[in-house]
Amino acid sequence: MPVVEKKVKQIDGLNKTSLLNLYRNMITTRMMDEKMLIMLKQGKSFFHMGAGGHEAVQTAAAYAMQPGYDYAYPYYRDLGFVLQYGVSLVEIFLNFLARADDPSSGGRQMSNHYGNKKLRIVSQSSPTGTQYLQAVGTALGAIKESRDEAVYVSSGEGTTSQGDFHEAINWASREKLPVIFMIQNNKYAISVPVNQQMAGSSIYKLTAGYEGLNRYKIDGTDFFESYKILQKAIADARVGKGPALIEAETIRLFPHSSSDSQKKYRMQKELDEDKQKDPIPRFEVSLIENGLLTQDEIGQIKKECKSKIDAAAEEAEQYPQPDPNKLTLYLYSPQEDSEKVQLEPESETAEKLVMVDAINHALKEEMARDESIYIFGQDVADGKGGVFTATSGISTQFGKDRCFNAPLAESSIIGVAIGMAVRGLKPVVEIQFGDYIWTAMMQIRNELSTMRWRSNNNWASPVVIRVPVGGYIHGGLCHSQNIEAFFAHIPGIKIAYPSNAADAKGLLKQAIRGADPVLFLEHKGLYRQSYAAAPESDENYLLPFGQAGIKREGNDLTVITWGALVQKSMEAAAQLQKDGIGIEVIDIRTINPLDTETILASVKKTGKVLIAHEDTRFQGFGAEIASHIADFAFEHLDAPVKRLAGKDVHIPFNAILEEEALPQTDQIVDALRELAAY
Repeated sequence: MPVVEKKVKQIDGLNKTSLLNLYRNMITTRMMDEKMLIMLKQGKSFFHMGAGGHEAVQTAAAYAMQPGYDYAYPYYRDLGFVLQYGVSLVEIFLNFLARADDPSSGGRQMSNHYGNKKLRIVSQSSPTGTQYLQAVGTALGAIKESRDEAVYVSSGEGTTSQGDFHEAINWASREKLPVIFMIQNNKYAISVPVNQQMAGSSIYKLTAGYEGLNRYKIDGTDFFESYKILQKAIADARVGKGPALIEAETIRLFPHSSSDSQKKYRMQKELDEDKQKDPIPRFEVSLIENGLLTQDEIGQIKKECKSKIDAAAEEAEQYPQPDPNKLTLYLYSPQEDSEKVQLEPESETAEKLVMVDAINHALKEEMARDESIYIFGQDVADGKGGVFTATSGISTQFGKDRCFNAPLAESSIIGVAIGMAVRGLKPVVEIQFGDYIWTAMMQIRNELSTMRWRSNNNWASPVVIRVPVGGYIHGGLCHSQNIEAFFAHIPGIKIAYPSNAADAKGLLKQAIRGADPVLFLEHKGLYRQSYAAAPESDENYLLPFGQAGIKREGNDLTVITWGALVQKSMEAAAQLQKDGIGIEVIDIRTINPLDTETILASVKKTGKVLIAHEDTRFQGFGAEIASHIADFAFEHLDAPVKRLAGKDVHIPFNAILEEEALPQTDQIVDALRELAAY
């Protein structure tokens, strides 16, 4: 007799095996939340954020993606997504318990901050909305590398009030990038209802004006509707039809977090109505009505899921706590950049090069050497080539695919760069003026600087940020700022501040080849100064970070300085030499790492020290150097550590007032004479 093939029942093309696995994921998500809340009460962890009510759309989204090929930027409520994407129960509990083997962060981040290198779940941190621009950068990288990857990024509806959301939507829509913006609208941002968050209470309606954005509004408690739309959105994104915004209307069955009580701001009637929309019973009804599941089988599946969850929790509790001795590991790359440094130039040109041209040449040489380097920022492409011409000719030589203009949005520039860097590309971006870097501060402080450390060395974002800074150019209070002291306070970012063309080229090339994020400060007033010009070194010369330059040797006094004050200190030293006073001038070159060895050696030799810098005196970086000298060379001092700096005021536009606000050579001379008199 012929074999009769048994017909497998399906729903929307999904067979029984797939549907039951999807159901298990939804049930597991709910039970994981419940288990972690119990463990929280037992004092085994400190924080939890529930996914209850979101399980259907999260499971559908992950099922429609390709884990390990596509990239994902889930948010803190995306437990159902990461479980379906492939994160194990034990790994979730390791994250919840902050254990050393947690693949997200090794215990360095709060619970529900997901990351998994193998699955391409990029490390997430706590700020709301920063992930959007990073997802755009990762998707842009996929296009640059001719890959058909999709990038998933999600949040609640409240986060769409952040500017980074609209910047990301703008960039992705304009360039038709393969990003899936999943907005899980549960109607509350902590306690703030959606009608107090946005016009029209719907991000679907609010984004109607973004040309090129494929928009969908779905019932996020309906798995089948969610999966259908996600399949289409992802398929379209892969073939260049542009990004998708999906507003999934969900419910929030748990409080915002374990620190919240929604009964303070939600009526019981509303909470009860939400329970009637629970996506899990809804999914069960579909399976039962289609003959795929019985009530007895539902009970058995729940029992199996609970058993696995309990076992996983017990197993995770046996894992070790993080080692306190490893606390500072991975603030920076474990591979020393100095291993790749050529300490001396093989050759130099006879003709001197001004600093802005040295920077331009460094960028061109590195672009030719490494095809993974991309340069972008405001006005960087030809014909402008940057407002100071530092990028002149680069887009002409290497094409506008590799050197291109970004929107006038500093957070976009940094956020997109982070997203490119995590996939292995090397963005070298320009912020047009240091005075306007502040809109990118969230991306720099909470994302760029923490990426390697917070992911326990699983992810890195070695972005180079070039920033023109400094005064003496009649630029007024918003084109003259020095920013090094602000950023020196941030662990995880290296900072360079060259004073001349030779150092600028060597340091910039080292920054680009290094494995850490770098803030590269370029003094605008030095760009074309003849005294800052220097013979050009060969293309292989790299100047190490953390290696100060002794610009002038002397035995009587030490001046520690950087940037524009190096030349003024040299001029002052020449004047005192006429009186027989030998001044040693040290250009620190990099703020972080700081060459404390050279500083202390000089101070111990001379016994007297002046720290001179352009930034304000109060809380200027010179205070940190003075403190270090007091800690480690106090017994060698023959006079108090003296500081000379700009006045504690904003930089004025008037030339006479600017001169009064900023340090001048004669002031350095007076300060040195005062020290010499001790």
